[in-house]
Amino acid sequence: MDIPGYPARKAALRLMDAVLRRGETLEQAANGALQGLRGGPDRALARALAGEALRWLTDLDALIDTATRQVLPGDAKPRAALRLMLAGWLRLETPPHAVIATGLPLLTGGPRRLAHGVFSTLVKRGVTLPDAPTLPPSVIERWGARSAAIAPGLALPPPLDLTLRDCETTQDWAERLGGTSLLPGHLRLPRGTAIENLDGFNDGAWWVQDLAASLPARLLGAGQGRRVLDLCAAPGGKTLQLAAAGWHVTAIDSSAKRIVRMTENLTRTKLTAQIIRADTLHWSPVEPFDAVLLDAPCTATGTARRHPDVLHRIGPRQIAEMAELQTALLERAKGWVKPGGSLVFATCSLEREEGEEQAEAIALPPAPLADGALPAGIAPTPKGWLRTDPGMLSEAGGLDGFFIARWHLPS
Repeated sequence: MDIPGYPARKAALRLMDAVLRRGETLEQAANGALQGLRGGPDRALARALAGEALRWLTDLDALIDTATRQVLPGDAKPRAALRLMLAGWLRLETPPHAVIATGLPLLTGGPRRLAHGVFSTLVKRGVTLPDAPTLPPSVIERWGARSAAIAPGLALPPPLDLTLRDCETTQDWAERLGGTSLLPGHLRLPRGTAIENLDGFNDGAWWVQDLAASLPARLLGAGQGRRVLDLCAAPGGKTLQLAAAGWHVTAIDSSAKRIVRMTENLTRTKLTAQIIRADTLHWSPVEPFDAVLLDAPCTATGTARRHPDVLHRIGPRQIAEMAELQTALLERAKGWVKPGGSLVFATCSLEREEGEEQAEAIALPPAPLADGALPAGIAPTPKGWLRTDPGMLSEAGGLDGFFIARWHLPS
């Protein structure tokens, strides 16, 4: 069907279906769903439509339900098409006539009149979305009282965060790239920035890394030639940080594809690390390390700003599976730290099972975090751990949700 914009919307429908029906991530679904799109703009539009529809799904469904005599089933194709049509109008500011022209063909051979009627009714009413997305009931049940504070941080995709190879050049790069900094070695730029075209990319002066994701490695401080083990390391942001801070880094990961990315980033930034492809559950070092950093596999619910699919495909089963894996990894990791050394554990999850409960279970002396290593406005918990969420630092653009704990082993 040769309607400009229609192929992107059809691809967005496939992305939504993969997430909601098959439980895939948007990234996993992209290879199949985006096939056949002619160029970058169409692919970007498909991702943006699907992402905004997932981000505001509860609110979009509530609007749809106000304009139908009978509630449409959750998996009904008219509901799916209307979600995308409303996301295009209310979030991407596509004019209603263009939404109708590109959205109704999604229902060829189906109830186009119904979808047209519902959409036109909502346009005539001048409906709007709330300031913050309404979280799915299952998510509110898990996050409890925190939900109200987190939701506003999910209203927009995140800005672009860079970690600088040399912290001493922060002000210089802020001026050169027109960004703002929330910590030495950090730079924030508006979302949508094309990184390959930015000054310093080819020279390896920086790499892309969310502000919260940069904090675990920062808590180990300067390496001064000491040895650190970075577990589950790829694609390598923390490996790069540790190498830049003067550590001799051994980076372990089981994914060949992700290791390729890490190797490319090391080459671009002119930093070095020993990379080993291995499963941490079945690998052991020859000798212990001065420090171990475990950024463990997790449900990644803390990344909902950029990956709104996690709001709809993560539930108790996935959380329990990840928590079990984290417990096993932590038990192994703590045995690979020298006496007097440090262990840092982190997950980009907002679930207690993947954060506080893991820290409470480990039998090691804690090394409480101090405010000085954290961005202004972020403070450790009373137990000395760190819990960030997307609702924090909202005026400055927010950050991902992370849990971080640190321990020192007895000398």
